[in-house]
Amino acid sequence: MKILLIGGTGTIGSVIAERLQNDDDLITVGHSSGDLQTDITDPDAITSLFEEVANIDAVIVTTGSAPMKPLNELSNNDFLEGVKSKMMGQINVALTALDYLNEGGSITLTTGILSHDPIPQGTVLSTVNNAVNGFVIGSYGEFIQHGIRINAVSPALVEDSAEALGDYFPGHTPAKMEHVANGYIKSLKTCITGQIIDID
Repeated sequence: MKILLIGGTGTIGSVIAERLQNDDDLITVGHSSGDLQTDITDPDAITSLFEEVANIDAVIVTTGSAPMKPLNELSNNDFLEGVKSKMMGQINVALTALDYLNEGGSITLTTGILSHDPIPQGTVLSTVNNAVNGFVIGSYGEFIQHGIRINAVSPALVEDSAEALGDYFPGHTPAKMEHVANGYIKSLKTCITGQIIDID
C-alpha cells in the first residue's frame, strides 16, 4: 500500500511512520522535514504535493494547529488561524485527494478530545476539531461514491506530549502512543468509513 503521511515527522506522525514503514510504501511529509515538504495552509502547495506523488492508496494527516488562549483574549484572527491550519488545511487535503487517490483508497484526518471534553483556553481547538469531525460525517457518503473512505482519529492528550502540554489538561489521563497509532491503523486497514475514532 502506498501511503502519504502528512505530518509524518511530528509527535503522532513519527509513531505511525514507525508502525508502517516496514510493510508499506510510506512517504512522510513535513513542513520542513520528511521525504517531501508542503504547507497545508496553501491549497496550491497541497495540489503540487499530490501531483508529485500520484497513484497513492491512502493519505493520513496528523498536522494542523490552532492557538490556545483565554476566551477573553481571543480575536477573529485567532479563530482564522485555527480554521486555516487545522480545519481547512485538513479539509483541503481531503478534497484534493479525491482526484488523486486510487479507487478503494482512504483518508484519515486528525481531530482531538477537545471536540467533546473541553479545557480552559481550548475554545479554538474545540471549534475546529468539531468542524473537521462534521466534515467527515457530512462528506463520507459522497466520498464512498468515488470509492474512497474517510475517517478521523480523535486522540486524547498523548503520552509523548504530556510533559509539554499536561498543564493545559488538568485531570486528563494521557493516551498511550500504541493506542493512538492503532486508531490510525484501524482507519487505514479496515473497511470503516465516516467514523470518528476516539482514543482516550
